[in-house]
Formats: sequence, structure tokens, C-alpha cells
Amino acid sequence: MKDKLLIIGASGHGKVVADIAIKMDKWKEIAFLDDDASIKSTMDLEVIGHSKDVYFHIDKYEVFVGIGNNSTRKRLHEMLETIGASIPVLIHPDAVIGSQVDIGVGTAIMAGVIVNCCTRIEKGCIINTGSTIDHDNWIEEFVHISPGANLAGSVKVGKSSWLGIGGVVSNNIKITNDCKIGAGAVVVKDINDPGTYVGVPARRV
Repeated sequence: MKDKLLIIGASGHGKVVADIAIKMDKWKEIAFLDDDASIKSTMDLEVIGHSKDVYFHIDKYEVFVGIGNNSTRKRLHEMLETIGASIPVLIHPDAVIGSQVDIGVGTAIMAGVIVNCCTRIEKGCIINTGSTIDHDNWIEEFVHISPGANLAGSVKVGKSSWLGIGGVVSNNIKITNDCKIGAGAVVVKDINDPGTYVGVPARRV
């Protein structure tokens, strides 16, 4: 394992990622890459180049994508995989992770999260502040579970979907790929078609 961490993205989500990394106390050095040349440092950590400069650093740094947008995070993560970068998992020390939970590389789990037993979270996901994921869930790759969202048992969330802040998903529900579930929405039946869903109960708009 490398003892340096490089975070791509020095804005909002990148700051939270850096905070997790600092609290994990695993890396002797943490730095950023960002394409905004006006950003010289964030969280008292130096911005040492643009995202394209990652090629020059992969021998010395583990690399993590600190971008909130699902499609951008996916593109950059897959680029890192292609060039053979070492990609860690970041878990805040104040998160609660149950037994037999499988977490893919490039996933960030924020403070106050609870993930119960026998859950699978694939690569490149964001499990945001104070959200809860109950037993036997399957969160596919590049999903974003927003702050305060709650998933009951045996829920499946498809690739690149986004569950808004305070959203609720009832047990045994399947949500297909590329869905956006609005803030405070309550999903009580399977969602089989990509799209945006809002309301109580959640309906497509």
C-alpha cells in the first residue's frame, strides 16, 4: 500500500473526501488535483496539478476521485483503472459497517452512515452523511446515496442512480440504472424505467 493519497477534485465533495482521509490517518501525505487553476489549496492541502497530471503520480500515490457528479466520477474512475492506479476505499471512522459488507474501490462512506450486514456496495459509490442502508442491500457501481436517505432491507439500486437527500426506499425494492430519486421521495414499488421520480409515493416526472 502506498503511503500517499491523491484526490481528484478539490471542491465540495473533494473536501469531504479529504476530511475522511485525514481522519483515517493512513496516509503520510494527501494532495489534490483540480482543473480549476485558481484553486491552490483546499483543507490546508496543496493542489499539485490538473486531473490529466495523474499519470505522473500513480507510482507514488493512491488515487481517489472526489467528484460528486456520477458520470464524471465514473469517467475518471474508469480512466484510473485503465492506467493501473491504486484506488482505495474511504470509510469515515464514525460510520458503522456491519458484518459481511463488501465495499468496492473508489467508494466513500461518510460520517454517521450505517451499513448493515450482508450488503454489497460496488465501486465508485458515494454513501453520504447520515444515510442508512439496511441488511442484504445491493448498491451497484457509481451510485450516490445522499445525506439522510434511508434504504430498508433487501433493496437493489442500479448503476449510476442517485437517491436524493432524505429519500426513503421500502424493503425488497429494485431501482433500475440511471434513476434520479428526488429529495424526500418515498419509493414503495419497483422502478423499472430510467428517469426522475419525485413525491410520496415516488412517481416519474
